[in-house]
Amino acid sequence: MRYLNIASTVRAEEALKKIGVDWTGLQSMLPKMKTFNILLEEIECKVANILKQEMLSIGGDVAVARESVACSIDHTDAILIGTEKQMGRLAEKLSQQPFGLRQIAKDIKRVLSNLSRDAFLLRTPKREISIAPGKTLIMGILNITPDSFSDGGIFSTVEDAVEHALRMEEAGVDIIDIGGESSRPGSEPVSVDRELKRVLPVIERLSGLISVPISIDTTKAAVAHRSIEAGAEIVNDISAMRFDEGMPEVIASHGVPVVLMHMRGTPGTMQAGDLSYRSLMGEIIGFLEDRMDSAQAAGIDIENIIVDPGIGFGKSTTDNIAIINSLKEIRTLGRPILVGASRKRFIGDITGKIRPEERLEGTSAAVTASILNGANIVRVHDVEFIKKVATVADEIK
Repeated sequence: MRYLNIASTVRAEEALKKIGVDWTGLQSMLPKMKTFNILLEEIECKVANILKQEMLSIGGDVAVARESVACSIDHTDAILIGTEKQMGRLAEKLSQQPFGLRQIAKDIKRVLSNLSRDAFLLRTPKREISIAPGKTLIMGILNITPDSFSDGGIFSTVEDAVEHALRMEEAGVDIIDIGGESSRPGSEPVSVDRELKRVLPVIERLSGLISVPISIDTTKAAVAHRSIEAGAEIVNDISAMRFDEGMPEVIASHGVPVVLMHMRGTPGTMQAGDLSYRSLMGEIIGFLEDRMDSAQAAGIDIENIIVDPGIGFGKSTTDNIAIINSLKEIRTLGRPILVGASRKRFIGDITGKIRPEERLEGTSAAVTASILNGANIVRVHDVEFIKKVATVADEIK
């Protein structure tokens, strides 16, 4: 279940056609979808029909596949259409009913509650990090790698890396994200020892020099553990803690925030756009919800979880655009949203700029759109420039 972001009649029509609404139903429902919409995927037809009856009784509607009315198919997607108040009334009506409707009632209430959140407070062992409306946080990228797609090899010495971090702090960065292993498509994995040799000296030097929190970009529990001991306060794990079974315990025991990112496959094998999705946003949100549940089961505080839809990780240019357009749907999870679109290949595909460092203007547009659509944190290379972009986008929002 998720909030469905319908920003135009075209998108409303696409959503209705995708679930198989007949022509008559499509024409009657299009005007109603300007209010508030919640999408349920793959529910039993008898459940969908009950939902439709109950929603019609309170002045709303439910869009279902044309065959579901006669239950000639087993399952259908369904769009609850109405006002937020009607959604709340529907949840109350369903709360005592069978066929899984009680759980649907709970899920509706959870979605409504999560969508109402616009402020968060992350807690590290050293500080509290406030995420509030009108103030997008800037996460500056510092790759200590020879092969990252954009800045590999640039900061190969501790001195160069520290100097760049200090420049980012002066430019107004809110978090510095340090990584010692490239995640570009086709990249080679590195050992724990090599990754530690790259990142630890920089973290140790910076922890006593800068006032902003350091994030460690790693999928390895040992690297996260040693980095936190050296001064890192956030773990940014592109695998969402799937590549190393020890990662949840490290994060829980240290009490640090974690970024959970959506990705299929591994960085070394996947290619942009080589995966198809039945429901792109449905998979992303379902995946992140599952990883959040796993994190909480391991003792990680839900208030210390950040979610990232994984721009560029196994997604096509069309997919990446759809994600940015639909960021509001990820608010269904009730967690801060991080977006990392900086210099990504899809920007080059659109603008014709082959080299990553030529994609600043495209990055600016992607960052602006992400902020207007719900991003709380943007992960970028060009901190000084993007800080100004984000400031204006925040003011417009």
